Amino acid sequence: MREDSATFTVDDAFLSMRFGKFQALVLAYAGMGWVSEAMEMMLLSFVGPSVRMEWKLSSYEDSMITSAVFVGMLLGAYSWGIVSDNYGRRMGFLFTALLTSGAGFLSAFSPNYLCLVSLRFIVGMGLGGGPVLASWFLEFVPSPNRGYWMIVFSFFWTIGTILEASLAWVVMPSLGWRWLLVFSSAPSFLLLLFYGFVPESPRYLCMKGRTADAMVVLESMAKINSATLPPGLLISNHKAELDETIDPSEESPLVTRSKTDTATDEDVGSNIGGISALYKLLSPKLIRSTLLIWMVFFGNAFAYYGIVLLTTELSNDHRDCTLKELRSIQTKDVNLYGDVFITSFAEVPGLLLSAVIVDRVGRKLSMAGLLFVSCIFLLPLIFHQEEALTTTLLFGARACIMGSFTIIYIYAPEVYPTSVRATGVGIASSVGRIGGIICPLVAVGLVHGCHQAGAILLFESVILLSGLATLFLPLETSGRALTDSVQ
Repeated sequence: MREDSATFTVDDAFLSMRFGKFQALVLAYAGMGWVSEAMEMMLLSFVGPSVRMEWKLSSYEDSMITSAVFVGMLLGAYSWGIVSDNYGRRMGFLFTALLTSGAGFLSAFSPNYLCLVSLRFIVGMGLGGGPVLASWFLEFVPSPNRGYWMIVFSFFWTIGTILEASLAWVVMPSLGWRWLLVFSSAPSFLLLLFYGFVPESPRYLCMKGRTADAMVVLESMAKINSATLPPGLLISNHKAELDETIDPSEESPLVTRSKTDTATDEDVGSNIGGISALYKLLSPKLIRSTLLIWMVFFGNAFAYYGIVLLTTELSNDHRDCTLKELRSIQTKDVNLYGDVFITSFAEVPGLLLSAVIVDRVGRKLSMAGLLFVSCIFLLPLIFHQEEALTTTLLFGARACIMGSFTIIYIYAPEVYPTSVRATGVGIASSVGRIGGIICPLVAVGLVHGCHQAGAILLFESVILLSGLATLFLPLETSGRALTDSVQ
């Protein structure tokens, strides 16, 4: 708080109120969106093999079901980020919930392969709004414990993966893949049900010059948290940054803005659309961070979804390459659900480990260390291993990748200013989706072709390069306040 000028910023208000009941409600809502995305992504591990057998699909056609979702996510993450930065966080994730719930439910009634792929593409468009929810929640959290609460937020993803694995174990043997699609769309409908109670981000409102609206949200937060706001008038962080960097004697000749002209120059530029936002992300002050973040997102997405799909493929097809004998479908399914269920729990120790080190060690070293350790877990899989050892190694690799993936979702929003935060994270997430598009072709195609060693070496290379990229990131954001403008 700035006592000399009797003003305070959103950050000052958050520090005064601390994390309370209001933020817990925001966490629950955003977390439900994360559960929804995790479930829709995890079901691909189960639906693909079942649809392939029912419709007699080739390995390529099977892979395209997963790739179609990632293509949709690629477009959606970019689009919803721009919508969110220009029209509000609430508007961004409203459309994502509509698309995900509607198309997810309708895909259960797909009469043919083409219809299923088309509807899953639309689901992917909706799922692309996941980073908007992450940015929205981040903007309610006080900076001192931001890393901790973002790790807690990431636990909802793990809840979604475990819930989907459990659901598949119960539903698939008796009801089939169509009912799994129906049940998996339920969390998205819950987002729509409670949408009317969702507040807009006060940081976003201040950045747009809507300080009166931001004050209403902050007063509601203070009431629910049983706390008090700092005395004085609320000002945007951008104005506070200017007050701290511009000498008062140099301000006097400037023309004072009118009451209705409170948006910053950055906001005006951001309204032009995605090209302006992309230009800012690739500006001299951000280009190094942006390009390296894209590399890390690509590597994490490629590795994470690759490991999930490898669990399925090694369980189903590994023995076809080694023993050349067919097992019954029922036995394969039991092993498949068991292996996926076990490896899904790997995300819990991964999140716990990242929660312990993210603020103590720092974002960069935490990501690098986890990525390098995941390489160690995957390396023995170059050679065929016993099923128990394979599951154990995939468990360890997935734990590390989950921890790294969680931290990059904390780091990226902290690097970008409020005016392009959702767009920046959205585009980075889109680049990650490219990794998701490619990895099914690797995990399914190479393993089906009995080239397991080649698939593992490719994963090793991508993860290693991503780990090196984290070490060259220019900023360490642990404990750093969020900014509204490009510094």
